[in-house]
Parts: sequence; C-alpha cells; structure tokens
Amino acid sequence: MRQAPSGRKSISYTTRKSRVSHESIPRPRIGEHALESPNMKREYPDHPLVGIGVIIIENGRVLLIKRGQPPVMGEWSIPGGMLELGETVREAAVREAHEETGLTVEPGELLGVFDRVIHDEQNRVRYHYVLIDFLCNRISGEVQAAGDADDAQWFTQEEVAKLSLAKDTAEVVRRGFQR
Repeated sequence: MRQAPSGRKSISYTTRKSRVSHESIPRPRIGEHALESPNMKREYPDHPLVGIGVIIIENGRVLLIKRGQPPVMGEWSIPGGMLELGETVREAAVREAHEETGLTVEPGELLGVFDRVIHDEQNRVRYHYVLIDFLCNRISGEVQAAGDADDAQWFTQEEVAKLSLAKDTAEVVRRGFQR
C-alpha cells in the first residue's frame, strides 16, 4: 500500500473493466484501533455500525482470521471491519482484506447482509452490527495476518465445520463454498 498525499493511504486495484483507485481518510497507526475513535463507539453504540466481510476461497479452502479485538477476540472469523465515512462497501472490502490479510482482492458477488445484535446481562445492546459480506477474488499478495488479526489460515469445508463460528459467519462461508 502506498502513502498518498497528506498522509492518506491509497488502495488501488484493477477490475476486469477498469482501474479503480480509492483514497481514504487517515488510518490509525499500528497499535491504534477504531475502538479509540470518538466518532465510533463499538461497545454500547448510539446507532448500528456497518461491518464489511470478505470471503476469499481458493483451491477448495476459505481464508479465515483469528480476531485480536472484541467482540469475538480469539475466535476464527472472516476478514473484515468497519465501513468508513466516504467509502463504498466494495472499497471497504478491498481495504479490509489488505489490512488484515495482506491480500489485494476484487469484490465480486454479495453473499449476504446479516444483523448481529449482542445484548448484555441487563438486556442493553452491547454491540449492534449490520454485516455486508462479499465473495472476493485474490488479485495479488501473500497471506499475512495484520491489523487486528492475530492469525490468518486457509481452511477446507471439513475443517470449517469443526470450528465454533458465529451462525451468520458459518452461513456466509457455506454460501461462498457453494459459489
């Protein structure tokens, strides 16, 4: 990823039809997370947050990451993260895939939109996400866990079935394998 003018990160990729370039808002430095942003309160939010998920399947295997941050810290999940202001959902898919796996991807088919609402013991909404998941094709890069991903590995369908994935995550991975 190259640095664009004024310290912004720029993500570029080529689709079959045209070259796409995305220059986004400044990103947190390594060790900083959007959790610290005063504009985005993930725990006990004021409004639902939009999350973008990336399903990358190659050679009969799906790429999963081990989350390094709540709410599913330490669990296997699909790469992804929060949509940022001024960013399209497909641009977010490209950015998140690169940030968490080191891969440059091309978003393809929309595999699903899911609600994830988690309540606390007092039935208050602790987390509320609207998750938008895309099937993506790898354009370039080698898998490398980064960002808030502690690990990144390829899993077969049989291996995925043995993991304790969130119900919506398991469903979207199943849909990815079917495509």
